[in-house]
Amino acid sequence: MSVRPYRDIYRRESRRIHVGDVPIGGGAPIAVQTMTNTLTSDADATIAQVRAAQEAGADIVRVSCPDAESTAALKKIVRAVDVPIVADIHFHHKRAIEAAEAGAACLRINPGNIGSAERVRDVVKAAKDYGCSMRIGVNAGSLEKDLLEKYGEPCPEAMVESALDHARILEDNDFFEFKISVKASDVFLSVAAYQGLAEACDYPLHLGITEAGGLIGGTVKSSIGLGALLWAGIGDTIRVSLSADPVEEVRVGYDILKSLGLRTRGVSIISCPSCARQAFPVIKTVEVLEERLSHIKTPMSLSIIGCVVNGPGEARETDIGLTGGSKGRSHKVYVGGIADHNIDDDKLVDHIVSMVEEKAAAIEAAKATGAADAA
Repeated sequence: MSVRPYRDIYRRESRRIHVGDVPIGGGAPIAVQTMTNTLTSDADATIAQVRAAQEAGADIVRVSCPDAESTAALKKIVRAVDVPIVADIHFHHKRAIEAAEAGAACLRINPGNIGSAERVRDVVKAAKDYGCSMRIGVNAGSLEKDLLEKYGEPCPEAMVESALDHARILEDNDFFEFKISVKASDVFLSVAAYQGLAEACDYPLHLGITEAGGLIGGTVKSSIGLGALLWAGIGDTIRVSLSADPVEEVRVGYDILKSLGLRTRGVSIISCPSCARQAFPVIKTVEVLEERLSHIKTPMSLSIIGCVVNGPGEARETDIGLTGGSKGRSHKVYVGGIADHNIDDDKLVDHIVSMVEEKAAAIEAAKATGAADAA
């Protein structure tokens, strides 16, 4: 137990698998995923989108493989990027085999939907031969007909039963390198399904609220659903499904994890919503800082508060802090929680950016020195 037990999250114990070189489950950091929306057959466009997602922090990227042209392009894509690629497969067992041969790190597949037992064996053999893991992806919108007849509608029990049925098929083929998802666009349904699945098995779980919506609405819905599960210790990898650029999915995913203290990457900005007390334009300042500091990967905290009501208190808890001064006066800059110096409006943004960059460089240099000493 930590000195602040109200912040403690006790993660569900699960077995560990790998997606390429990324560990999933078994206490590994929660991985952030996204999915490309380019035609996979357009290898160059897909490579560019994968690289942008990786630069934003994606640990894993999924691409859809609906046809032979897509799996043919997959080999070029996999070789051109440094992040593990998941091949999204529906129904066509040949596409799964082709994707494994092309170098996919993981196959997103429902083994019960790809045909005969022989076809399943062929896919499992390809996964074993080429070192692929799998994800069983159950979706409330595409549950099996017999389960809908049994339960009357998509419900948590039906989704969990579907997931375990698919898992049993892989287990019967002596394959255990897989994770499971039970997604729904309904937050209540999805959360309840994941809770049930978490109790029913020890496989790692991929979290998502599917078809969540646009950038704002989807972010809200995903934050509620994923936040509730992660806070309860459930989840080993996540994707925020937005009708938006995949880079935005990655950013939102990391922000959710950073809010819960589960991952740290880049600058966490604590800022006020602004009011008539603000001594500088807080909203615009934060907007510019977010953009100009997006290249920083070193975990750091920065507080941007418009006045002295909460500014000093917030600054005490962050690496660097800025508090608006009284009307007509310069603003106070804090370093390590201690008031350090003043800054005027015209130099404010450039000054803060420079301080953050210098602090990040110092942290990375100290890490490198420590690693060298340890070696």
